[in-house]
Amino acid sequence: MASDSPESLMTLCTDYCLRNLEGTLCYLLDNETLRLHPDIFLPSEICDKLVNEYVELVKTDSIFEPHESFFTLFSDPRSTRLARIHLREQIVQDQDLEAIRKQDLVELYLTNCEKLTAKSLQTLVSFSHTLISLSLFGCCNIFYEEENPGGCEDDCLVNPTRQVLVKDFTFEGFSRLRFLNLGRLIEGVNVETLLRPLASLAALDLSGIQLNDVGFLTQWKDSLVSLVLYNMDLSEEHIQVIAQLRKLRHLDISRDHLSSYYKFKLTRRVLNLFVENLVNLTSLDISGHTMLENCTIPSMEEKMGQTSIEPAKSSIAPFRGLKRPLQFLGLFETSLCRLTHIPAYKVSGDKNEEQVLNAIEAYTEHRPEITSRAINLLFDIARIERCSQLLRALQLVITALKCHKDDKNIQVTGSAALFYLTNSEYRMEQSVKLRRQVIQVVLNGMESYQEVTVQRNCCLTLCNFSIPEELEFQYRRVNELLLNILNQSRQDESIQRIAVHLCNALVCQVDNDHKEAVGKMGFVMTMLKLIQKKLADKTCDQVMEFSWSALWNITDETPDNCEMFLNYSGMKLFLECLKEFPEKQELHRNMLGLLGNVAEVKELRPQLMTSQFISVFSNLLESKADGIEVSYNACGVLSHIMFDGPEAWGICEPHREEVVKRMWAAIQSWDINSRRNINYRSFEPILRLLPQGISPVSQHWATWALYNLVSVYPDKYCPLLIKEGGIPLLKDMIKMASARQETKEMAR
Repeated sequence: MASDSPESLMTLCTDYCLRNLEGTLCYLLDNETLRLHPDIFLPSEICDKLVNEYVELVKTDSIFEPHESFFTLFSDPRSTRLARIHLREQIVQDQDLEAIRKQDLVELYLTNCEKLTAKSLQTLVSFSHTLISLSLFGCCNIFYEEENPGGCEDDCLVNPTRQVLVKDFTFEGFSRLRFLNLGRLIEGVNVETLLRPLASLAALDLSGIQLNDVGFLTQWKDSLVSLVLYNMDLSEEHIQVIAQLRKLRHLDISRDHLSSYYKFKLTRRVLNLFVENLVNLTSLDISGHTMLENCTIPSMEEKMGQTSIEPAKSSIAPFRGLKRPLQFLGLFETSLCRLTHIPAYKVSGDKNEEQVLNAIEAYTEHRPEITSRAINLLFDIARIERCSQLLRALQLVITALKCHKDDKNIQVTGSAALFYLTNSEYRMEQSVKLRRQVIQVVLNGMESYQEVTVQRNCCLTLCNFSIPEELEFQYRRVNELLLNILNQSRQDESIQRIAVHLCNALVCQVDNDHKEAVGKMGFVMTMLKLIQKKLADKTCDQVMEFSWSALWNITDETPDNCEMFLNYSGMKLFLECLKEFPEKQELHRNMLGLLGNVAEVKELRPQLMTSQFISVFSNLLESKADGIEVSYNACGVLSHIMFDGPEAWGICEPHREEVVKRMWAAIQSWDINSRRNINYRSFEPILRLLPQGISPVSQHWATWALYNLVSVYPDKYCPLLIKEGGIPLLKDMIKMASARQETKEMAR
């Protein structure tokens, strides 16, 4: 089973401080700007953690409130030190980097920060004397500055700013910079000029940049150990330059094979050239490439026996020249990954689960287009076969969903994979912590996407959890999301059915505070609207039955919700459903169970005291629907009404005595050993009917109910009866002169 060990104290403290900045590290200046308390001094280990965790919380936790002035807390290196920070997407803006410009940053990763402009290029210069590692991956606007166009005032109003490409920026002065990622750099920037001042680059990522001439790379032939040219359209000239970079240990020339504009085809000669010249290579990625000529060993020459990673036995001919197996070989979406002998410890591909997981692991951060296809393969494995590396698979999918919260393809494939990876077959292997992480990313998906497939996948995945127990830590959020789905004007029938089922399960067996909170969110009205729509369509399906069941659960011992039901014309819908669907037994049971809850509230009972309602309840006493349940619940409603005494009977028809007579007849017709389709959390509403002489029939119904439940389900209900003080009440009732003899016998 996965480790259920708690988070580190550092992680817990960081999380708490970020969620309570004003109560811990900071105070508010002028009610809006955060300021660090003057007696606080934090080292880089803590400051880095605070910043990186803050970015993660803003991105993945919808409840977390970001602070506009957060980064100003780290403006003074005398009290706060930053060294290694990772910033992502819309979270960071020019002023945020400007706020920390005095810090001696060693490592700065900016990933898909589209709000950064050329102002941030100038801020980067502030870090030039200390920066060793820099990533500007996907920061597509960082080389643009805004320029007011010349001309008249009117023109300024129509087009107040325009984007102008900055062409004079270089990495001049970045003397310590060794690791640089310029992936998806905007077209028009002269990469050679930009990089020329860097004396000894060790790692360079030029993913998605189209360069006809890469000869300038040879200036680092004695220092470059890692080169990534993903999705660069290669040529023979590129290959010749790469072959000169003899210190390379990692080379990635992979591509997205769905992009049609690549002309280059990988040949046996090219692979031979790499093997012969790049003798230090430990990692090579050629995923997505089409092989122009056969690079494989003919099957008759292939070594038989167990799969081997020894280069001498390699099924890929050029790799027989390797001195040792590669640590990693990227072969995703190539024919080579299906060969028998591949000389690498770790291979990305689509042949089996191991290769697919390696692909997700390798490509998640910067290649969502590849990752979504790899997760789709994992989905097929989890659906058709048994997943043998479940915990790794779950962690990788969770990471991908967190990392690419706004990528529709990943959200669709990831949520579908989670459904199969969390089903009961794998339950024992998953820790509470891991399952909570799954719930978090599922709710993130539901929040970010109104798209039908994502919503359906997320709702189905939630059905794999114990409800409400496993969802209680996100109780309010999950209810809000489900109600939002059910309140949409256009609804997918299957999502509606699953969402109502989940809503019903969430309000079953939870405490009254939870029910009241959900009631205030509009739960009662939402269910009544669904019922109204189904009535208009003359349809009694699972949505209709689940909606009434949910109302039954949410009104249990919750007077406010019972009152909402009456205020929103619930009784009118009850009568209409009864008339429209006279044969639907489950529906009748759910509706009568709900009305039993309403009848338990003394202040609301007068609203049930109409000739129409009392006649309906009386007639249902004779119902044989769902065993005794409908008759039992109708009798329960009437028992509470009778408990208010003859003076509360404010109607002429039917007569009180007539209804009492029918109640006695109904109770006597029930089998005392009936198995029940009901679940009591408390006997309090039943027990209050015992110590009274106003309505002997109510007393008898309560005694019958207790006798039946403790007889048929002794293990469950005997302790509850004792705990809630039922025994003394029954003993006292036996002594009461007004109690009927048969009631006393049952009580004994």
